[in-house]
Amino acid sequence: MKLMRVGEAGSEKPALLDADGKIRDLSGHVADIGGEAITPTGLAKIAAIDPKSLPEFAPGRIGACVAGTGKFICIGLNFSDHAAETGATVPPEPIIFMKATSAIIGPNDNVVIPRGSEKTDWEVELGVVIGKTAKYVTEAEALDYVAGYCVSNDVSERAFQTERSGQWTKGKSCDTFGPIGPWLVTKDEIPEPQNLGMWLTVNGQKMQNGSSKTMVYGVAFLVSYLSQFMSLHPGDVISTGTPPGVGMGLKPPRYLKNGDVVELGIEGLGTQKQTFVADR
Repeated sequence: MKLMRVGEAGSEKPALLDADGKIRDLSGHVADIGGEAITPTGLAKIAAIDPKSLPEFAPGRIGACVAGTGKFICIGLNFSDHAAETGATVPPEPIIFMKATSAIIGPNDNVVIPRGSEKTDWEVELGVVIGKTAKYVTEAEALDYVAGYCVSNDVSERAFQTERSGQWTKGKSCDTFGPIGPWLVTKDEIPEPQNLGMWLTVNGQKMQNGSSKTMVYGVAFLVSYLSQFMSLHPGDVISTGTPPGVGMGLKPPRYLKNGDVVELGIEGLGTQKQTFVADR
């Protein structure tokens, strides 16, 4: 299934995308796409509904694909080819940092370049949405705890991230720096998350063109690994790292400015399109 949330920010309604590409209203069956609705039991109930029995939504704004995210966990330098372009060494264990949940926006919403920013950058990433509480799970069972996958743009301010001391979080958590969606694609539609094409363009120019197959630490490993340190709950999102082609890795580096348009997508998970606007 492809689950989504539509409507104005703060007033989104749960929906699904049917086989004909029509958006169907799920609000008569679930309160939102999150919490109990994305547990195995909740997803089974939604799957049993005939999409044609649901009202259609008129085209409009698409919100973030999951509600009630308690943790937005990101993995750094998790693509071998991306680590190489930045001159970094692949870490012996995953680099973990947090992106504030207040950064989450819809997939096509404007991204605001924060005041004082000189180095706002792009990162197409595979997002993993947790579907049931995971604690101390093994790698073999880890995917049982995944509800599905989504496109994530881990927007980053590199000067905030790397030049102002401290941890990466402040360069990752600016308002609007977390577009996710358009859909939460349930894991039955993505049997092999480690072989998905990933791409991103800036003003129509292809900047990133990679694949999740070059991830150093795969989805199952990451879910298991993170669960050794913290419980993962339904609606938590793991953004798993980016392939090469980020602005920081170019020679000379290139960063986003007011009016730039970024488009990105992942095979089977849909596309995003954001206009970057300066915070006045």
